[in-house]
Amino acid sequence: MIESVTRFTVFALYQLTVMFGILLLPVAFAARRLGIQLPIGDLIERLDSAYAQTAN
Repeated sequence: MIESVTRFTVFALYQLTVMFGILLLPVAFAARRLGIQLPIGDLIERLDSAYAQTAN
């Protein structure tokens, strides 16, 4: 039961992070033109690996 809740929570965080990254895409393009890189990709990779660990 706890594993199911954990898996659902991590999956929901992953989906929200992907949505957040898509919504911030124009901001990321503008920031990159200024030489600033947003760490959204790193965050998505971490949540993806966390979800993969809970799926086992």
